[in-house]
Amino acid sequence: MNETSGCTCGNCQHRLCAKRVPIFSGLNLEELSRVADLIVKRKYEKGELIIMEGSYPESLIIIDKGQVKVFKYTSEGKEQILYIFSEGDFFGEKNLLRNQVATFYVEALEATHICMINKKDFQKLLRNYPEIGIKVIEELCIRMEKIESTVQSMGTKSIESRINAVLLDFAGRYGRKNPRGVLVELPLSREGIANYIGTARETVSRKLSALQDEGMIEMIGNKKILIFNLDELRE
Repeated sequence: MNETSGCTCGNCQHRLCAKRVPIFSGLNLEELSRVADLIVKRKYEKGELIIMEGSYPESLIIIDKGQVKVFKYTSEGKEQILYIFSEGDFFGEKNLLRNQVATFYVEALEATHICMINKKDFQKLLRNYPEIGIKVIEELCIRMEKIESTVQSMGTKSIESRINAVLLDFAGRYGRKNPRGVLVELPLSREGIANYIGTARETVSRKLSALQDEGMIEMIGNKKILIFNLDELRE
Protein backbone atom coordinates (compact mmCIF):
# COMPACT_ATOMS: atom_id res chain seq x y z
CA MET A 1 0.00 0.00 0.00
CA ASN A 2 1.35 3.41 -0.96
CA GLU A 3 0.13 6.70 0.49
CA THR A 4 0.25 10.28 -0.73
CA SER A 5 -1.49 13.23 0.83
CA GLY A 6 -2.05 16.95 0.62
CA CYS A 7 -1.59 18.62 -2.76
CA THR A 8 0.23 15.81 -4.51
CA CYS A 9 -2.52 15.41 -7.08
CA GLY A 10 -3.84 18.95 -6.63
CA ASN A 11 -6.86 20.30 -4.80
CA CYS A 12 -8.74 20.39 -8.09
CA GLN A 13 -8.36 16.63 -8.51
CA HIS A 14 -9.29 16.04 -4.88
CA ARG A 15 -12.42 18.15 -5.36
CA LEU A 16 -13.42 15.86 -8.23
CA CYS A 17 -13.08 12.87 -5.86
CA ALA A 18 -15.22 14.54 -3.20
CA LYS A 19 -17.82 15.64 -5.74
CA ARG A 20 -18.46 12.00 -6.67
CA VAL A 21 -19.88 11.32 -3.21
CA PRO A 22 -23.64 12.02 -3.05
CA ILE A 23 -23.49 13.04 0.62
CA PHE A 24 -21.45 16.06 -0.49
CA SER A 25 -23.76 16.94 -3.38
CA GLY A 26 -25.48 19.71 -1.41
CA LEU A 27 -22.23 21.57 -0.76
CA ASN A 28 -21.26 24.70 -2.62
CA LEU A 29 -17.84 25.08 -4.26
CA GLU A 30 -16.17 26.63 -1.21
CA GLU A 31 -17.53 23.93 1.13
CA LEU A 32 -16.52 21.19 -1.31
CA SER A 33 -12.98 22.59 -1.41
CA ARG A 34 -12.78 22.40 2.38
CA VAL A 35 -13.74 18.72 2.24
CA ALA A 36 -11.28 18.11 -0.61
CA ASP A 37 -8.44 19.51 1.50
CA LEU A 38 -8.87 16.51 3.83
CA ILE A 39 -8.31 13.85 1.16
CA VAL A 40 -5.40 11.42 1.33
CA LYS A 41 -4.68 9.11 -1.63
CA ARG A 42 -3.56 5.49 -1.36
CA LYS A 43 -2.81 2.71 -3.80
CA TYR A 44 -3.50 -1.00 -3.24
CA GLU A 45 -2.31 -3.90 -5.39
CA LYS A 46 -4.54 -6.75 -6.57
CA GLY A 47 -5.45 -9.07 -3.69
CA GLU A 48 -4.46 -6.56 -1.01
CA LEU A 49 -6.94 -6.07 1.83
CA ILE A 50 -8.17 -2.52 2.35
CA ILE A 51 -10.40 -3.33 5.33
CA MET A 52 -10.38 -6.40 7.57
CA GLU A 53 -13.40 -7.76 9.40
CA GLY A 54 -13.17 -6.88 13.09
CA SER A 55 -11.18 -3.70 12.49
CA TYR A 56 -12.44 -0.18 13.23
CA PRO A 57 -12.22 1.75 9.95
CA GLU A 58 -12.12 5.50 10.41
CA SER A 59 -12.39 6.79 6.85
CA LEU A 60 -14.76 7.39 4.00
CA ILE A 61 -13.27 5.69 0.94
CA ILE A 62 -13.79 6.82 -2.67
CA ILE A 63 -12.62 4.60 -5.53
CA ASP A 64 -10.58 6.84 -7.81
CA LYS A 65 -9.41 4.02 -10.09
CA GLY A 66 -9.77 0.24 -10.03
CA GLN A 67 -12.23 -2.20 -8.42
CA VAL A 68 -12.77 -3.71 -4.98
CA LYS A 69 -15.04 -6.38 -3.59
CA VAL A 70 -16.77 -6.26 -0.22
CA PHE A 71 -17.27 -9.74 1.21
CA LYS A 72 -17.66 -11.83 4.32
CA TYR A 73 -17.51 -15.52 5.17
CA THR A 74 -20.60 -17.53 6.05
CA SER A 75 -20.70 -19.90 9.01
CA GLU A 76 -19.76 -22.66 6.54
CA GLY A 77 -16.64 -20.76 5.52
CA LYS A 78 -18.02 -19.82 2.09
CA GLU A 79 -17.18 -16.40 0.69
CA GLN A 80 -20.25 -14.21 0.25
CA ILE A 81 -19.75 -11.12 -1.92
CA LEU A 82 -21.83 -8.19 -0.75
CA TYR A 83 -20.82 -5.44 -3.19
CA ILE A 84 -18.50 -4.64 -6.07
CA PHE A 85 -17.25 -1.06 -6.09
CA SER A 86 -15.46 0.56 -9.04
CA GLU A 87 -14.34 4.01 -10.18
CA GLY A 88 -16.57 6.73 -8.74
CA ASP A 89 -18.12 4.50 -6.07
CA PHE A 90 -17.65 5.10 -2.37
CA PHE A 91 -18.32 3.44 0.97
CA GLY A 92 -17.78 3.98 4.69
CA GLU A 93 -19.61 7.29 5.01
CA LYS A 94 -20.92 6.21 8.44
CA ASN A 95 -17.31 5.90 9.60
CA LEU A 96 -17.11 9.69 9.52
CA LEU A 97 -19.74 10.05 12.23
CA ARG A 98 -19.41 7.04 14.57
CA ASN A 99 -17.14 4.25 15.80
CA GLN A 100 -18.18 0.87 14.48
CA VAL A 101 -16.54 -2.47 13.88
CA ALA A 102 -16.25 -3.70 10.27
CA THR A 103 -18.42 -6.78 9.64
CA PHE A 104 -16.83 -7.45 6.25
CA TYR A 105 -13.58 -7.51 4.28
CA VAL A 106 -12.70 -5.17 1.40
CA GLU A 107 -10.16 -6.47 -1.13
CA ALA A 108 -8.69 -4.90 -4.27
CA LEU A 109 -9.66 -6.87 -7.40
CA GLU A 110 -6.96 -5.04 -9.37
CA ALA A 111 -4.47 -2.22 -8.83
CA THR A 112 -6.71 0.33 -7.12
CA HIS A 113 -6.30 3.99 -6.21
CA ILE A 114 -8.52 5.35 -3.45
CA CYS A 115 -9.22 8.75 -1.90
CA MET A 116 -9.72 8.72 1.87
CA ILE A 117 -11.22 11.22 4.31
CA ASN A 118 -10.37 10.53 7.96
CA LYS A 119 -13.04 10.77 10.65
CA LYS A 120 -11.02 13.00 13.00
CA ASP A 121 -10.25 15.47 10.22
CA PHE A 122 -13.87 15.49 9.05
CA GLN A 123 -15.32 15.99 12.51
CA LYS A 124 -12.92 18.88 13.12
CA LEU A 125 -14.20 20.40 9.87
CA LEU A 126 -17.82 20.02 11.04
CA ARG A 127 -17.05 21.74 14.34
CA ASN A 128 -15.63 24.69 12.44
CA TYR A 129 -18.32 24.70 9.72
CA PRO A 130 -21.55 23.18 11.17
CA GLU A 131 -23.55 24.13 8.06
CA ILE A 132 -21.58 21.48 6.16
CA GLY A 133 -22.69 18.89 8.74
CA ILE A 134 -26.36 19.78 8.31
CA LYS A 135 -26.15 19.32 4.54
CA VAL A 136 -24.30 15.99 4.90
CA ILE A 137 -26.91 14.63 7.35
CA GLU A 138 -29.73 15.55 4.96
CA GLU A 139 -28.03 13.66 2.12
CA LEU A 140 -27.34 10.66 4.38
CA CYS A 141 -31.04 10.40 5.20
CA ILE A 142 -31.93 10.37 1.49
CA ARG A 143 -29.27 7.70 0.82
CA MET A 144 -30.53 5.46 3.65
CA GLU A 145 -34.09 5.63 2.33
CA LYS A 146 -32.88 4.49 -1.11
CA ILE A 147 -30.85 1.62 0.36
CA GLU A 148 -33.80 0.38 2.44
CA SER A 149 -36.00 0.41 -0.66
CA THR A 150 -33.41 -1.54 -2.69
CA VAL A 151 -32.92 -4.18 0.02
CA GLN A 152 -36.68 -4.76 0.33
CA SER A 153 -36.97 -5.07 -3.45
CA MET A 154 -34.10 -7.57 -3.77
CA GLY A 155 -35.52 -9.75 -1.02
CA THR A 156 -38.69 -10.41 -3.03
CA LYS A 157 -37.02 -11.03 -6.39
CA SER A 158 -36.66 -14.47 -8.00
CA ILE A 159 -33.23 -15.84 -8.94
CA GLU A 160 -33.95 -14.99 -12.59
CA SER A 161 -34.75 -11.39 -11.67
CA ARG A 162 -31.63 -11.11 -9.51
CA ILE A 163 -29.41 -12.35 -12.33
CA ASN A 164 -31.06 -9.95 -14.78
CA ALA A 165 -30.60 -7.10 -12.29
CA VAL A 166 -26.89 -7.94 -11.85
CA LEU A 167 -26.35 -8.05 -15.62
CA LEU A 168 -28.06 -4.68 -16.02
CA ASP A 169 -25.97 -3.25 -13.19
CA PHE A 170 -22.74 -4.56 -14.76
CA ALA A 171 -23.84 -3.28 -18.18
CA GLY A 172 -24.24 0.21 -16.74
CA ARG A 173 -20.86 0.10 -15.00
CA TYR A 174 -18.63 -1.95 -17.27
CA GLY A 175 -20.46 -2.26 -20.58
CA ARG A 176 -19.56 -0.59 -23.85
CA LYS A 177 -21.65 -0.17 -26.93
CA ASN A 178 -21.30 -2.81 -29.61
CA PRO A 179 -22.88 -3.00 -33.08
CA ARG A 180 -24.93 -5.92 -31.77
CA GLY A 181 -25.76 -4.53 -28.34
CA VAL A 182 -23.74 -3.93 -25.17
CA LEU A 183 -20.55 -5.87 -24.47
CA VAL A 184 -20.00 -6.36 -20.74
CA GLU A 185 -16.63 -7.13 -19.13
CA LEU A 186 -17.67 -9.13 -16.07
CA PRO A 187 -15.85 -8.12 -12.87
CA LEU A 188 -16.74 -11.47 -11.28
CA SER A 189 -16.57 -15.15 -12.19
CA ARG A 190 -19.71 -17.30 -12.26
CA GLU A 191 -18.98 -18.31 -8.67
CA GLY A 192 -18.46 -14.67 -7.73
CA ILE A 193 -21.83 -13.73 -9.23
CA ALA A 194 -23.44 -16.62 -7.33
CA ASN A 195 -21.92 -15.37 -4.07
CA TYR A 196 -23.08 -11.87 -4.94
CA ILE A 197 -26.76 -12.76 -5.33
CA GLY A 198 -26.89 -15.60 -2.82
CA THR A 199 -27.27 -18.73 -4.95
CA ALA A 200 -25.20 -21.63 -6.31
CA ARG A 201 -22.67 -21.35 -9.14
CA GLU A 202 -24.53 -24.06 -11.07
CA THR A 203 -27.74 -22.02 -10.86
CA VAL A 204 -26.02 -18.96 -12.32
CA SER A 205 -24.51 -20.99 -15.17
CA ARG A 206 -27.87 -22.60 -15.89
CA LYS A 207 -29.75 -19.30 -15.93
CA LEU A 208 -27.14 -17.62 -18.14
CA SER A 209 -27.34 -20.54 -20.56
CA ALA A 210 -31.14 -20.18 -20.60
CA LEU A 211 -30.81 -16.46 -21.42
CA GLN A 212 -28.44 -17.36 -24.24
CA ASP A 213 -30.83 -20.01 -25.58
CA GLU A 214 -33.60 -17.39 -25.54
CA GLY A 215 -31.42 -15.12 -27.69
CA MET A 216 -31.13 -12.38 -25.07
CA ILE A 217 -27.40 -12.66 -24.45
CA GLU A 218 -24.28 -14.29 -25.87
CA MET A 219 -21.59 -15.58 -23.53
CA ILE A 220 -18.09 -14.89 -24.84
CA GLY A 221 -15.64 -16.96 -22.83
CA ASN A 222 -15.87 -16.70 -19.04
CA LYS A 223 -15.45 -12.95 -18.64
CA LYS A 224 -17.60 -11.32 -21.32
CA ILE A 225 -21.31 -11.24 -22.08
CA LEU A 226 -22.97 -9.53 -25.03
CA ILE A 227 -26.44 -8.25 -24.17
CA PHE A 228 -28.51 -7.75 -27.29
CA ASN A 229 -31.35 -5.71 -25.82
CA LEU A 230 -31.26 -4.09 -22.37
CA ASP A 231 -34.98 -3.34 -22.42
CA GLU A 232 -35.85 -7.02 -22.88
CA LEU A 233 -33.62 -7.89 -19.93
CA ARG A 234 -35.41 -5.31 -17.78
CA GLU A 235 -38.76 -6.88 -18.58
